[in-house]
Amino acid sequence: MSGYFGPVQPLAYDPDAEGPALRHYDRDEVVMGKRMEDHLRFAVAYWHSFGWEGGDPFGGRTFDRPWFPADTMELAEARAEAAFDFFRILGAPFFCFHDHDVRPEGGSLTESRDRLNRIADIFEAKMAEGGPRLLWGTANLFSNRRYMAGAATNPDPDVFAYAAATVRDCIDVTHRLGGQNYVLWGGREGYETLLNTDLGQELDHMGRFLSLVVDYKHKIGFKGTILIEPKPQEPTKHQYDYDVATVYGFLRRYGLENEVKLNIEQGHAILAGHSFEHELALARELGILGSIDMNRNDYQSGWDTDQFPNNVPETALAYYEILKAGGFTTGGTNFDSKLRRQSLEPEDLVMAHAGAMDVCARGLKAAAKMLEDDRLEAARRDRYAGWNHPEAQAMLAEGATLEGIADRAVADGLDPQPVSGRQEILENLVNRYV
Repeated sequence: MSGYFGPVQPLAYDPDAEGPALRHYDRDEVVMGKRMEDHLRFAVAYWHSFGWEGGDPFGGRTFDRPWFPADTMELAEARAEAAFDFFRILGAPFFCFHDHDVRPEGGSLTESRDRLNRIADIFEAKMAEGGPRLLWGTANLFSNRRYMAGAATNPDPDVFAYAAATVRDCIDVTHRLGGQNYVLWGGREGYETLLNTDLGQELDHMGRFLSLVVDYKHKIGFKGTILIEPKPQEPTKHQYDYDVATVYGFLRRYGLENEVKLNIEQGHAILAGHSFEHELALARELGILGSIDMNRNDYQSGWDTDQFPNNVPETALAYYEILKAGGFTTGGTNFDSKLRRQSLEPEDLVMAHAGAMDVCARGLKAAAKMLEDDRLEAARRDRYAGWNHPEAQAMLAEGATLEGIADRAVADGLDPQPVSGRQEILENLVNRYV
């Protein structure tokens, strides 16, 4: 026990509680035939919850935590103790980490690997005592200055090799800890200017790197899913993994569409100019929906603010798409969210997660009710019902020709008239559930 969270007790489900509690998230409540915990599969992000110091571009650390700056193994171990105390209080079934979050980087690749395994020993023991499982692990290939021009896409082949060694070590630890996924986030896989960039070569290098990761997964028998996390920009001006559509095209180009799925973040979807539900729906249709980071951006800010979710209607539409996809398999709901820099107390971290879990629970129940009532889907089916007619199906069949379709339109004297999309009625319908 670290003692950092003091008298804070494990959160219980109590709709009428005045103090810290879960008011909507009842992990054992059955929704569409499955426990709520098994639907949502909540995970805590180690980096924002225990690594972020409350800084911003105009000011440094505001949080005062006993393990900061975590630049020694002793402080890293103290941070691990506090993290698992928090996991116990929250009752979340999973957590996620980058290698850089859990241990200070060593003076060599070997020392960094050994330090990572030393922390993994602690994790393994804590998990065996009933701690949470590992939703996914990943490598930080963006913070160190060596990655200023990317990792897999770096013009220096030694950086490519260094990144490969780092990812191998992180996959090994993820495999060892029973991780259900491994994530690659290309924060600096992109370019600032085409004046000094060979875009085609960098994409080929990125494709080759990902292929090597997939090959290694199979070699060691890792059964988890390899995930890519799309993001359009920030820190790099133009990142190659811009959004779901871009990543799918990349996977198809390098023959990886059946090997890799996506970890989709709400904040990144917003930065790409999309809604979260758009990205989820597209990934579902393409068969590459894997997992999600549930956070939000401030709509008045043009950067990734990583705030805890608090909008039930948006959350309901997200889980609607996830439920339509059949729900999570190896994926889950990771809170890649951080406190505001003025939220200094340990209780702030607890209540931020508790509130987010309640918002997601409300969203999930609303989404399930919408699906069970079938009114949205019925309206959608009705809108496209004309395509069920034999003449319409014939236009899509093998052997149909443009001139044949055109001739039928002329012969039948077609004069189609617009039909209302009923958008406002459907928006009002959604509001009945949330």
